[in-house]
Amino acid sequence: MLVTGGSRGIGFGIAKAYIAAGARVAINGRTEESVAAAIEKLGGGDNLFSAPGDIGTVAGCKLAVKTAVDALGGLDILVNSAGIGHGRPIADCDEEMWDLHVDVNLKGTFFTCRAAIPELKKSKGNILNIGSDAGLMGCPGIVVYCASKAGVVNMTKAMAIEIAPDNIRVNCICPGYVDTDMIRRDHIEIKDDPAAAEERMTNYAPIKRLGLPADIAEGVLYLTSDRASFVTGSSLSIDGGTTAGH
Repeated sequence: MLVTGGSRGIGFGIAKAYIAAGARVAINGRTEESVAAAIEKLGGGDNLFSAPGDIGTVAGCKLAVKTAVDALGGLDILVNSAGIGHGRPIADCDEEMWDLHVDVNLKGTFFTCRAAIPELKKSKGNILNIGSDAGLMGCPGIVVYCASKAGVVNMTKAMAIEIAPDNIRVNCICPGYVDTDMIRRDHIEIKDDPAAAEERMTNYAPIKRLGLPADIAEGVLYLTSDRASFVTGSSLSIDGGTTAGH
């Protein structure tokens, strides 16, 4: 299997869960150095492979998939976890910010899928895209991020229909706030009062805690397994109840 964005955050947690389950995992990150550091942190071994590439570019998507296929001898599962998320008021959202979010979150997911589909046809494998609760509901201050992740959610549905005849399943998980380095750096530590920012995020979900990468990984393990053989085109919310309403 290949996990994009597997060198950190949710992707790293997913890779960790699969290694624990005995899978052979190709780890993608933007650089060889970041991937090497992740593989070392995961303990190394014969079941881990490096597949670097910038998912914000079509060439990077193709490179990551090709490297993974060459290393693994094929591909049965693709997890698209590479993503970014910056918050700004509408007036401060410029073209560069739009391009960055769309390139990584939406275009990158699409072109990684497209590159992987020929191999997934052979294995009758499946694709798992990481969306967001922000792809299912509006949220002020992150309008561009919401738009990019909503695209991932609906793209998952359309893609699932189109490639179902090829025996490839496509599903999506929509996490809420998850305790990752990106969340802490970009949404907590950057604030004037980090403690208050963390408290707001903790209280956002009815369950009143931040999610953990392991919470998301459990959903990924299910949706990419044979236990979910009749599940495709779905969007599973793992968000502590956030999208149930406030």
